[in-house]
Amino acid sequence: MKKLFLILCLVSGMGLLAQNNSETRVLIKTSQGNITVKLYNDTPLHRDNFIKLVKQGWYNGSPFHRVIKNFMIQGGGNKKSTQDPGYTVPAEIKASHVHKKGALAAARTSDEVNPKRESSGSQFYIVQGQKYDENTIKSMASRSKINYTAEQIKAYGTIGGTPHLDGAYTVFGEVIDGFDVIDRIAMTKTGPGDVPMQPITMTIEILK
Repeated sequence: MKKLFLILCLVSGMGLLAQNNSETRVLIKTSQGNITVKLYNDTPLHRDNFIKLVKQGWYNGSPFHRVIKNFMIQGGGNKKSTQDPGYTVPAEIKASHVHKKGALAAARTSDEVNPKRESSGSQFYIVQGQKYDENTIKSMASRSKINYTAEQIKAYGTIGGTPHLDGAYTVFGEVIDGFDVIDRIAMTKTGPGDVPMQPITMTIEILK
């Protein structure tokens, strides 16, 4: 009986561990379609801050205010045009998270005024990017002293991304559904400052 009880406790504990290690998913509803994103657990400061803002409704009704084709789409201000909540998030830059297409990353100010590369409290971007062949990636890696894995090199060759941002910005999640929506938003006509001529708004919610 004691042995059976011990086994049951172990199984229960493993279930709780798996549940705690599960990645939070969020749904970004936009006027161009929906994007599903998973948040990485090994960037907990960014994950928890993003979840907090989503639960507060910070992003609801806010626009993608900067869109650059073959690069990225950026949002983060709230509906009232407040661009930042007034704080930064310490950098959590990981070699395991690169700027492949669909990467969710935190925007920040330049190194000149932000040498610690701390992230904006709310500004984020989603990578569209473009494809790079293996030789180009290896050449870029040599200059930046980044050791890409075979899987990362393959990702840049098959789905694309923006490798020149690697090692400089915190990537804290990735798109798992809605890549076509990224492309549609990135194709939007823009005016001065890369602002879409027709507003593209979003609402974000946590998926259960």
